[in-house]
Amino acid sequence: MSKQTIKIGFLSLGCDKNRVDSEKMMAKLSNAGYEITPDASLAEIIIVNTCGFIESAKQESINAILEMAEYKQSGKCRYLLISGCLAERYGAELAKSIEEIDGIILLKNNDDIVKTVDACCNNNSEIVSDEVRILTTPSHYAYLKIADGCDNRCTFCAIPLIRGGYKSQPIEALIAETEKLISEYQIKELILVAQDVTGYGTDIYSEYKLPELIRRLSATDVKRIRLMYCYPERITDDLLKEIAKNDKVCKYIDIPIQHASDRILKMMNRKSTYSSIVELLKKIKSVSPDIAIRTTFLVGFPSETEEDVDKIKELLNMKLIDHAGFFGYSREEGTIACKLKPQVKKSVIKRRIKELAEIQRKNVEMKNAESVGKTFEVIYEGIDYDKQMFFGRSQYNAPDIDTLIYFSAKDKVLQIGEIYKVIIKDYESYDLIGEVK
Repeated sequence: MSKQTIKIGFLSLGCDKNRVDSEKMMAKLSNAGYEITPDASLAEIIIVNTCGFIESAKQESINAILEMAEYKQSGKCRYLLISGCLAERYGAELAKSIEEIDGIILLKNNDDIVKTVDACCNNNSEIVSDEVRILTTPSHYAYLKIADGCDNRCTFCAIPLIRGGYKSQPIEALIAETEKLISEYQIKELILVAQDVTGYGTDIYSEYKLPELIRRLSATDVKRIRLMYCYPERITDDLLKEIAKNDKVCKYIDIPIQHASDRILKMMNRKSTYSSIVELLKKIKSVSPDIAIRTTFLVGFPSETEEDVDKIKELLNMKLIDHAGFFGYSREEGTIACKLKPQVKKSVIKRRIKELAEIQRKNVEMKNAESVGKTFEVIYEGIDYDKQMFFGRSQYNAPDIDTLIYFSAKDKVLQIGEIYKVIIKDYESYDLIGEVK
């Protein structure tokens, strides 16, 4: 059977780093002559790139595998393969319990995805193009994974057990990938991701190289560069200066703080304290009040008390954090935290998250009220037909996880992915409402 007649369906779950892995694997398969289809019912081979970070992500991955397995009966699927973190950690167990699974792609074999699929189809691998990735995001932005693995060894996290130690990609390779993304997709926003982007370069250059990488990327034709997953202790003055002064860098920084209680932070093997976190947040705002700070909190870590949660509330009430996400702790096999006691009841975790989210909702509404009358440069991303309005993001909002800007545009023809100046007229809870100037 010719490769050109073999359709492959790809389902990617979990984080942005996993998305990049999927995009690169799809490109390799496309380069080798296979056809990538978004319709799983038409695919002869289905690959599920799984996530195994927390319990809810594991369950989502298992449900997705079971859903794709049904296409062996109702569709054209002949082979079902699984990859990613859940497959890496529990692949053999999954294969035993879900008989439809035909193969497991280990993380170290992602680069050999063509050989794996060739083996299924008994084909030879012949490269027919040099496409770097098949983009699964809208074409105006893309994620750039600058490193894999992690050396931080937080007691609640299984990523080092799954993906190993920190491994930076060389600067020249990242520049080449960026230029390819710009030429092939005309991307405008590049989002730098890793388990810890601030650790970039320490393994291959023996020093922190994130500011230099940003400067090198700024020399390309990309319009915006956004930083995600910055470890608080590695946020240097040089990095903050680059964010504040570089016109291509979004005035935005994502810092997974995880908690605000000194006791819990120590148990998590985090190097921060409440006072160091406050000092860092104030420092960022002093460098530039416009820098939007995003963070995440892990709620319900073993032995967490109401007093521990009160420290998070205290931090939120300082109103230094622009965007916040709250996640419930789940026990991960093989981690130190898995053995800690007492474990917090799920009902208690749920209540605590609700309380924290309500505080942050009020903070966001206050900041939104202060934005009325201001003008933002907004990337137009789509239409909300229920609201009968366009929507998009400013440099202060990351895709999928932050708030949106809804806007009208009287007598103007707009193009998705283009940037427009929008004056804010009102707000609706989390989101801003405006009009193109």
